[in-house]
Amino acid sequence: MNEILTEHSEGVLRIELNRPAKRNAMTSSMYVALADVFIEAARDEHTLVALWHGAGDSFCAGNDIEDFLNNPPGAGDSPQARLMNALVDFDKPIVAAVHGAAIGGGTTMLTHCDFVYAGESAKFRMPFIDLALAPEFGSSCSLPARIGHIRAAELILLGLPFDARRAAELGLVTRVVPDQNLLATAAEVASKLAAKPSAALRVSKRLMKSAFLDQIEAAMALENKEYSVLTRSSDAKEAFAAFLEKRAPDFNRTRKSTPAA
Repeated sequence: MNEILTEHSEGVLRIELNRPAKRNAMTSSMYVALADVFIEAARDEHTLVALWHGAGDSFCAGNDIEDFLNNPPGAGDSPQARLMNALVDFDKPIVAAVHGAAIGGGTTMLTHCDFVYAGESAKFRMPFIDLALAPEFGSSCSLPARIGHIRAAELILLGLPFDARRAAELGLVTRVVPDQNLLATAAEVASKLAAKPSAALRVSKRLMKSAFLDQIEAAMALENKEYSVLTRSSDAKEAFAAFLEKRAPDFNRTRKSTPAA
């Protein structure tokens, strides 16, 4: 089964994460395939706008843990880093339609979109620290910059879940719409964008990103470095094992006690 589906119509490239049985959880091969889609779309003069959504009842549940354990990302080039770079370099509008679960990378990938329409069922969460990991996709920089350190700490350090209404209040989604209208709403906006002068759209997006682009790229490089180390830590191994075994993690047993002085 093709896990990344694309369809082109009147300047709009529709991109669908197509792994509904796993809530569109991302595997290494999906990161590579999705990156290649955005790289090719950036070069294609007939693609003016990207419309991104998920199949089934969710947008994206983050990383597929079993695949992640078999293919942990490194500090340099990795499938995840390839997609990050593709999104940073993509200078055409990205419109996302989000319903159901948007977990971990399913949330942080959205920070690279220009329009994010959330269905009323959308549920967001960034449980990186609960998995003994660090945030990704430049979110350690972009989220505090967007919503302030105090609010970002709730989402990143506590990993609190939040719904579509809260996401709208925080400025993380463009608008909340009924689930039954979600894809049609996002598609209508994508069509309106595709009808505009494409060169002006691309230049304007580049100008809007230029002030903080270096910061995002630097944050992603630091995140990838730390992420690579944390992925291989004893805390992460315990967190992943607990997730797969459907139990609460016990981080105390991964730590050696330090003798009193």
